[in-house]
Amino acid sequence: MKNKLLILGAALMALSSCSVNKSKAVSAKEDSTAIVPLIGKMSIKHAIKMGDSVVLKFTVYNKADSAQQFCKWHTPFEPLMSKYLEVKDATGNEMLYQGAMAKRIMPPPASSYIKINAHDSISATVDLVKAYAIKAPSKYTITYVGQNMSGLVVKDSVSFVYEK
Repeated sequence: MKNKLLILGAALMALSSCSVNKSKAVSAKEDSTAIVPLIGKMSIKHAIKMGDSVVLKFTVYNKADSAQQFCKWHTPFEPLMSKYLEVKDATGNEMLYQGAMAKRIMPPPASSYIKINAHDSISATVDLVKAYAIKAPSKYTITYVGQNMSGLVVKDSVSFVYEK
């Protein structure tokens, strides 16, 4: 009798775990098709003279059929308050971030989100010499590293030549 109860219990557990896994798989598939990430793109002039502003343009595109939002923290949509860009020279040395570092409350309050209508975009600019130690002539590469906070996807890095 004990063996029958053990077998019955094991069979019930196996069947119940199968149905849970199946519903999780369906939920994950539905979630991946329902959520369309916002896409970010950066642009900068190819050549910049030393002493001039190093202005980076940051644009967020909403390709979804509905309004989407993202957290403006760690993006150029707020004043320079965190290191959300990685700036490297031609030899691969990272330029020191010298800007402010804000302490944040979590979760971000509603006022820290920016809404973008369907099929629309929004842009902001930031002068990198105000926060990064860009002083010597070189080719510099900029990579966005703030995606964990903002939720934005920026696939491509951009480069510029800082010249005399």
